[in-house]
Amino acid sequence: MGESSNSSASYIHMVHHLIEKCLIFHMSKEECMEALSKHANIKPVITSTVWKELEKENKEFFEEYAKAKSKEDRMSEEETSQMIQKMISDSTKGGSSH
Repeated sequence: MGESSNSSASYIHMVHHLIEKCLIFHMSKEECMEALSKHANIKPVITSTVWKELEKENKEFFEEYAKAKSKEDRMSEEETSQMIQKMISDSTKGGSSH
């Protein structure tokens, strides 16, 4: 039984990683869902669910990301990368509190 939950966790982790790649390319949630469905054969409902969880855990990041997208004054790849790095380091600091 532990085996299947471990593979589910690694699948979710992979989707999480792919969503981060979408963020680097300044994609919207819908664009990301479409891209992962088309290129990685990941169901949009899964991408959407993981995206929503990331939004919950990283409110500040997604608020800034939405502002940057709405202004069409998009963040540079470096700025986005820095925000993702911060997001990752923040999540590893408080990792097991969930």
